[in-house]
Amino acid sequence: MTTNLLEFDLDGLVVFCEQLGEKRFRATQLFRWIHQRGAHDFDQMTDLAKSLREKLKGCAHVQALPVLSEHRSTDGTVKWLFDVGAGNAVEAVFIPEDDRGTLCVSSQAGCAVGCRFCSTGHQGFSRNLTTGEILAQLWFAEHSLRKRFATTERVISNVVMMGMGEPLQNYSALVPALRAMLDDHGYGLSRRRVTVSTSGVVPMIDRLAQDCPVALAVSLHAANDPLRSNLVPLNLKYPIHELLDACNRYLEHAPRDFITFEYCMLDGVNDQPEHAQQLISLVHAYRRPGVWCKFNLIPFNPFPVSGLHRSAAGQVAIFAKLLSDAGIVTTVRKTRGDDIDAACGQLAGEVQDRTRVTERMAKRRTIMLLPAEHFANDKKEM
Repeated sequence: MTTNLLEFDLDGLVVFCEQLGEKRFRATQLFRWIHQRGAHDFDQMTDLAKSLREKLKGCAHVQALPVLSEHRSTDGTVKWLFDVGAGNAVEAVFIPEDDRGTLCVSSQAGCAVGCRFCSTGHQGFSRNLTTGEILAQLWFAEHSLRKRFATTERVISNVVMMGMGEPLQNYSALVPALRAMLDDHGYGLSRRRVTVSTSGVVPMIDRLAQDCPVALAVSLHAANDPLRSNLVPLNLKYPIHELLDACNRYLEHAPRDFITFEYCMLDGVNDQPEHAQQLISLVHAYRRPGVWCKFNLIPFNPFPVSGLHRSAAGQVAIFAKLLSDAGIVTTVRKTRGDDIDAACGQLAGEVQDRTRVTERMAKRRTIMLLPAEHFANDKKEM
């Protein structure tokens, strides 16, 4: 059984090479060949000693994930479905823009958090991805896109851990992958251009601040605990005040001086003026010098079992204006790749049949989605 070298950040590859009797600089050369040049054949790595290449052939390989399908949107977005074995698959999405190329990467097959508005959460959880499976999405996308565009220049400038799964619930595999993305001998991405999105795993936010601080995006979606707990069940364990305290602590280490709060706009659920006022009060209660947070309003991408609907464009505009007028930097996310089910909240992949599991979960669900007016005057709002 040989080792897939995509499983290692540079420090891990150094240890691997030392076990082969090789020095650190050999690991650096090898790391560059794999990640900067996309090499998978050791014979291609011409500046490595022939003896090392022969050793590697006997104990190692560089293997991307099998591609089950590729879909291209009319807007240039590309979605890949990768096979991760045992009937499971994960998706990655490339989003081209004039000034950047962003890759949305998955961290788990399925997701255990179960947010009401996310199709991935409705399929159930299968397993965590390994570091190599996380990095393989970037490795394949970067080097296949270079071939497609006939360039040797870097195509992917930004990575967002916003694909399938909750990244901070797969922490031990996530951090080495992030380090490989940031390493100058790897992809050389800026900490400001690598974003981890979380539904609010508070202890892991604190650990990430110490271990590998990158840009942070938090799925907020509500300003009071009853409504957020209904939409994001993890809020029952880590309520809003604990989450925002963790965000404040993270800012002491973050490469950016603000946290991005993601807010999925759900018709009649969290999109009314009173909800905007609750958010304004919440932000002001945690006021810091300067701009400490930004809001990204996300159009909901409906899927049949959610029972939810997208807010009207006019309602989103009213909501955004209320936040902006209160001095909160607010943007409305442009939907990309929705014609290939690659937009936010649409990634579901192909996992083993979990229909019965999902039905049982639905029957056990005791918190029902209540109308917006139920929460309008909630005494617990912050």
